[in-house]
Amino acid sequence: MLFFHGKQIFSAIFDMDGTLFDTERLRFRTLKQASLEIFGKALSEQTLIGSLGLSAKKAEALAKAHNGEDFPYAQIRQRADELELEYVRNHGVPIKAGLLEVLERLRKSGLTMAVATSSRRAIAEEYLINANVLKYFDITVCGDEVGQGKPHPEIFLKAARALNCEPGQCFMVEDSENGMLSAMRAEGQAILIEDIKPPAPEIKAGALKAYRSMHEFLADLSECVPDLGMPALSEPFPASMNQFSVGIHGFGAIGGGYLTQVFSHWDGYTRPREIIAATRSRMLRESVSAFGRYSVRYGATSFDQTIDNVRMIDMDDDDAVISMYTTAEIIGLSLPEQAIRSQARVIAQGLLQRFERRGRELTLLIVLNKVGGAAFVRRHVQAELSLLCPPAISEQVLQKTHFAETVVSRIVSKLGNDALVRQLRIKSQMFQNSLEDEPASTRKSSTPLPEYERLIGHFRPFAQPSSAMSQLHLVLFNSEADMPLYAERGSDLLERLRQVKTVPDIAQIQIIKNRLWNGPHAIVAWYASLLGHAWVGQGMGDARVSELAERLIRQEVAPALVAEYPQMAEVVSRFAEAFLERCKTSFKDPCARVGRDPLRKLQRNERILSSIDLARKHGIATPALAFGAGLAIHHALNCSNSKDLESQAIRQVYLDNQESVEAVLTHANKPFPGLCPVKDAELIAAIREGFRQLPQPAPRHAVAVGS
Repeated sequence: MLFFHGKQIFSAIFDMDGTLFDTERLRFRTLKQASLEIFGKALSEQTLIGSLGLSAKKAEALAKAHNGEDFPYAQIRQRADELELEYVRNHGVPIKAGLLEVLERLRKSGLTMAVATSSRRAIAEEYLINANVLKYFDITVCGDEVGQGKPHPEIFLKAARALNCEPGQCFMVEDSENGMLSAMRAEGQAILIEDIKPPAPEIKAGALKAYRSMHEFLADLSECVPDLGMPALSEPFPASMNQFSVGIHGFGAIGGGYLTQVFSHWDGYTRPREIIAATRSRMLRESVSAFGRYSVRYGATSFDQTIDNVRMIDMDDDDAVISMYTTAEIIGLSLPEQAIRSQARVIAQGLLQRFERRGRELTLLIVLNKVGGAAFVRRHVQAELSLLCPPAISEQVLQKTHFAETVVSRIVSKLGNDALVRQLRIKSQMFQNSLEDEPASTRKSSTPLPEYERLIGHFRPFAQPSSAMSQLHLVLFNSEADMPLYAERGSDLLERLRQVKTVPDIAQIQIIKNRLWNGPHAIVAWYASLLGHAWVGQGMGDARVSELAERLIRQEVAPALVAEYPQMAEVVSRFAEAFLERCKTSFKDPCARVGRDPLRKLQRNERILSSIDLARKHGIATPALAFGAGLAIHHALNCSNSKDLESQAIRQVYLDNQESVEAVLTHANKPFPGLCPVKDAELIAAIREGFRQLPQPAPRHAVAVGS
């Protein structure tokens, strides 16, 4: 039961064609085609629109009134049924957008539900089963089961009686004028969802509420159902799927190990039918595609969460990425800055194609761990749009795109390739063993099989391998358990996502999180690696590393943030404690991954140096942070990964300037601005002193960046 605009509602009765399904337009096409085939002339729009919501008998009378008594309506209707069924069997029933979310909310609010349709039962059941919505309805009343069709109230009254509900306590959801008259005459709570032909104003006025779309009804209904709150980590994803596709541009640690969970929980009632994930990693693409799903491991709680309905695409396949931007309802963009620069053109192409083909808004969740990340992405996309279309069109495209800045409160790591190959080797052997253990069916019989056995036989060859696969799951990510994703307000869609917390000003949370986590996290990883530890969690077992982490957070970064944002003291404390606790248990977090991109972390207004500036502003000494900046340079000089261009850049500047730490810190290497030799002389000296406390880096030759 729910209270809706002052009414107590116990049941909901839905019309089918035009209300549940977008079949009225399909019906128009098939009736026109059938009429043309049989009668030599297509039915007119006037006849078709006039027949909306009518019973078969009344629709036939109308058609004959317009086309003569010899008009073969029954034959045309039968042929139209055949054409319509052929389309539905090949393409599926076109479900009204927002329907599944509405049905889930009504069902979980305890309402009983029925379908009251003018269609014959054979047609109605096939459509309801095809669309996988029959499960929502307790009963169905069809046009061939009542004496009088709409606009007579019989069909709604019969459905209400079958549900043991008074008509006045039933939603009666309709799209047509005749349907509305039927619901109103039954004295139900008429809900109008407009379709092809809006009812006359006086009939529309008789509705309890009238909406232009199912989504409008959904938004109103959502105000009347309980807020499900933040999901628990182990809470199952919704079983029912909606019609949305969502995208992840960058299937890395956050994209694959976090955003997929956010999208899978969705609003708690349904989840997207498909997650499209773009990555350059062929191994990841083929692994996920082969298994059909993958898992994220939460080691601290010994929980593996399975993510399914993921379709992998190649990030270098421009057509596939553009298609994702055209079709997805929301896209999580989780790429580093350099990758965003290189992908900006294909993003712009996708947004432009979306605007031209659909004209629909798109929410882009920007996961960049950078203050101003949304503006950064928007700026680069806008620059590419200016090369693709006139300024007026570019502005319209940008207006249709919500660039939502986010803060991720979770540490996630992706399995390395070697670990993934080892896992695949083990899973492959397990799968082969399970197939060998299952004896093949050799039954042969000359006796005709019952129909059910013949039908089941179509599926039997695939059942055993499918069963064997269901026992396997591929772990691709290790993650901490924090659930909320913070996002800036501005997108209605984000307000519906259960795992998203929208805030009016994301910048403060971004600054607090970045300075408490990203800079210190890298410093801890650099120091742990220097001391011979491969994982952050292992490093925290070393007193030298844990003491550095405590000093960084409790004596320098957190006090500076509280001094700057006193109203956010509780948030600072929560993030600080969570960070230290996670570092202690991050046994799947490789120091090499956490410590990558040292040049980015040393830029003037981010991560480490900005924390030093803030602390000094409030008179707080920063020896641990200065030591950490020295660790960044030391890490880069000792890095042997030829693909780490930032470490190569640091090493080249260092060697080209007689092994000068000052040269590295002041080097104007765009897009990462360095320190000022004059204004920052004291800070440079402190970092240089921290660097001198470290073992001398192994001598290396300079390597040209990009070689």
